[in-house]
Amino acid sequence: MVDVQPPVVAVPLSQKDRYAKLKELFEQKYGTAPDFYARAPGRVNLIGEHIDYCGYGVLPMALEQDIVIAVSPNNDGVIRLANSDGNFEDFTCEVNDFEIDKSRPLWYHYFLCGLKGIIEHFKLENPQGMNLVLDGNVPRSAGLSSSSALVCASSLAAVYANGKQLSKLEIADVCSLCEHYIGTIGGGMDQAISFLGQPGTAKYIEFNPLKAKDVALPDGVVFVVSNSCVELNKAATSDFNTRVVECRLAAQILAKKKGLYWRGFKKLGSVQNALGLKLDGMLQEVRQHLHEEPYTKDEVCLELGVTADELASTSLSENTLHVQSFKLFQRATHVYGEANRVLKFKEICTKKPEGATVTLGDLMSESHASCRDMYECSCADLDALVDICIKSGSLGSRLTGAGWGGCAVSMVPADQVEQFIASLSENYYSNDAERAAKVDTALFATQPGGGAAIYYDY
Repeated sequence: MVDVQPPVVAVPLSQKDRYAKLKELFEQKYGTAPDFYARAPGRVNLIGEHIDYCGYGVLPMALEQDIVIAVSPNNDGVIRLANSDGNFEDFTCEVNDFEIDKSRPLWYHYFLCGLKGIIEHFKLENPQGMNLVLDGNVPRSAGLSSSSALVCASSLAAVYANGKQLSKLEIADVCSLCEHYIGTIGGGMDQAISFLGQPGTAKYIEFNPLKAKDVALPDGVVFVVSNSCVELNKAATSDFNTRVVECRLAAQILAKKKGLYWRGFKKLGSVQNALGLKLDGMLQEVRQHLHEEPYTKDEVCLELGVTADELASTSLSENTLHVQSFKLFQRATHVYGEANRVLKFKEICTKKPEGATVTLGDLMSESHASCRDMYECSCADLDALVDICIKSGSLGSRLTGAGWGGCAVSMVPADQVEQFIASLSENYYSNDAERAAKVDTALFATQPGGGAAIYYDY
């Protein structure tokens, strides 16, 4: 792909009303119109869950839903941040003096993550102050990457306000590290698709180095997103980072079993590369060298020949020091199996054999089963929702995003979308008052959207 800067374009006609309201709110808040808008989309991952941080390619598409920040630089070195949603309080800080609280992450901390990443990347001694108002329509804590979209929009706003330039690939790389400030050890998928997304196409995204390839989705199907309405703030728990650590420990023990210098390995993908095996071969190695019973921390230390303190420094993260049990066989089995499903999905989209949509649907459903049973990142409500999706006519359905709640994505025949949505509305949403109140924003058909951009209100 050609690596260019995020575009600077006029506000789309289809979005004029929304941006006019945001502009009015900004003027009420600060007395002047914003200079520009930084926009970054959420995403839905079609297949490839929890494998980007293990070194494997994923297959997401950018959503039309997004985070937009109205921005006006100021000369007093202050960040003034407001939210169009009245449930969120205003936030103010000095641009050179702020903290990001990992123990109690709030909405504005994600903005600060993006700002901090740009300040550190460019080594800015006197970063630009900004007046800002944020507006977002990506469902929160739903596995659609609302937090990463906010980080990306924040970084883009900071780059532009400070008169700097970064290409899409460069700023995606910077943003992939920004959420580490808040304690989330992700792999870079969310930030990459937020900047690299293009209308009409999904992307196969690989890492180290970051690169992306268009994947044309099959004709005659539509992807429908359905929110389970179970929310998880992944930065506020250790569930996500525990899975990252389990994959790291599995990689290190496999490396040691195969006579490699295990301290040099943190990703399951790196072990595969070092051994020169195919993914099926790695699944055989997992079956041969890792047992299905959970590993105790003492057993892991014995396997690696380290003390508990050494394990903490070589393999664990700050919020997983308390974990005493690790399911290494299950996590590695999911990662290598899921990486294989992604490659098959991409190949079928490229070659379009007869019965392609049925096979793609089967891969999606297999992915959910693995997330549920081997990675244990689903939940009862989400599993029930996926079952209803299948019974309502989906060709394949799976959780999307980190899991433990959030959304399912379903591949549905285009001529059955209305019937499918009506069935979900009746069988999942209407029997619960809280869900019923959210159905208009929780259940929608979607198509691949465009990536992050700077908008001007010409």
